[in-house]
Order: sequence, then C-alpha cells, then structure tokens
Amino acid sequence: MNVLVREARVDDAAAIVSILNPIIEAGVYTAFDTPLTVDAEREYISNFPQRGVFHVALRLPDRAVVGFQSLEPFATFTHAFDHVGIIGTYVDILYQRQGIGKSLFEATFETARTKGYEKILTYVRADNAGALASYLQRGFHIIGTAQRQAKIKGTYVDEIIIERFL
Repeated sequence: MNVLVREARVDDAAAIVSILNPIIEAGVYTAFDTPLTVDAEREYISNFPQRGVFHVALRLPDRAVVGFQSLEPFATFTHAFDHVGIIGTYVDILYQRQGIGKSLFEATFETARTKGYEKILTYVRADNAGALASYLQRGFHIIGTAQRQAKIKGTYVDEIIIERFL
C-alpha cells in the first residue's frame, strides 16, 4: 500500500480514535482497556511533548489515516533518561500487514534521531505475536517479560519488554 507519513495534527483526532477504539474493544492487542473520545485525543495531541514524535500514515491517494505511531520521552523527572523514548504503534485492523508499520517506523526512527533519542523502549502484550514480530523485524530485541503486567477483563496478561538502539 502506498502511504504518506506526516506529523499528527489535532484534526486527525477522530481518525486516530476510529483506529484505536476497535483495537481496544477487541481486547487482544493492547493494554488499553477503555475506548477514547475524540475530545480526549484532541487534548492529547495538543499537549504532546515537544520532544515527542507523533506520526500518522495516510493511505494514498485519498489520504485517509490508516495508522499512527507515537514516541514520547521515557521520563521527565530526570535528564538521565533524555536519550530514551517509549513508542506505541497502531495500524487499522483492516490494513495490517500491508507495509504501513514499516513506513511509520522509518519516519519515526529518522525524526527520533534528530530529536536526540538514542534508544526506544516499549511493551508488547505477550499474546500479540503479530506486533512482537513487527517490532523484532525493525531491530528491536527482547530484554525481559513483565509477568501479569496487565489485567484485561479479569485476565492477567504478560508484557514483553523490548528495546532498540538508534
């Protein structure tokens, strides 16, 4: 699929929520357990950290948002972690495995380097083999497992901790 990756804007909030909420409602891909509102997403985008990277993938030629990826500072209470970002990647359920994630990762890695990031960290549900495989294909490595890290609909879920150096 041909996509254009650009920085997320406040007016992307409805499209982002329309991608994320079905993923949340499926209850098998993310640790998020409560659907988001468009207003909450607008506020999130408006207050996104200056050093953060927030991209959307637009399907060409109609420019519909089909995925997004955000990278935020790992912590802000100390400068010791300024080189580390935490990433999240979401692709519309209807368009997964069509190269959208690849395009998002390439753009995010490039922008992250320009903003001083040296390392990216994230958590992937242990039962989300597709997401884990995608991250591993992009150079991430497993560094551990957080057991019973999430409790989704009464069921504990382990999360795999992964990292990638830029």
